[in-house]
Amino acid sequence: MNELFRPILKAKIVPVIKLTDIDQVTGLGNALTKAGLPIAEITLRSPVALECIKAMKDEFPQMLIGAGTVTTTDQADAAIEAGAVFIVTPGFNPTVVDHCISKGYPIIPGVTSPSLVEWALERGLTRLKFFPAEASGGANYLKNLAPVYPEASFMPTGGVNKNNIKEYLALPNVYACGGSWIVKTALLEAHDFAEVERLTREVLDSIGGNS
Repeated sequence: MNELFRPILKAKIVPVIKLTDIDQVTGLGNALTKAGLPIAEITLRSPVALECIKAMKDEFPQMLIGAGTVTTTDQADAAIEAGAVFIVTPGFNPTVVDHCISKGYPIIPGVTSPSLVEWALERGLTRLKFFPAEASGGANYLKNLAPVYPEASFMPTGGVNKNNIKEYLALPNVYACGGSWIVKTALLEAHDFAEVERLTREVLDSIGGNS
């Protein structure tokens, strides 16, 4: 798990991506790697998501590819089989979390309350997702959690954008942010990978990612 998090800790951001066509994989992979962000959380919110994970892993083996929006044990198994190396869940479903732990799948579960943080810590999970971040209290909420759970760190996702990402990353209990504004579905569908690369470079420059 520690090895997994090294590139995420270095980049400080994980792009959350919805792929709707396998033809988008090559352009996306090239854009992210050229920009210096060889990380992708591909959400299972598309019928072709698993196929895209497999294609991206085959074509870009150097990339750290995770599966997001995983809500069932079957999805977790299918995502790992397709080539994902970590699982991200929107909430804390004990069945899914315990299944991933038992299978040895690295998992970043979603939490929004002290109770859920404690469930995660009880299972030895300290790298967590805070979702939906802005709707759940934002940076101020995480500030209040820090002294109570010093061993927990969070990846805020949901409402994070270029205007507030620095506020989140300034918190000692935030290890990275998840964001969908960098790789917008509309850009992928338009095959505007030059803009994806530009936006990726822009955010990395602004936050000092990979520096």
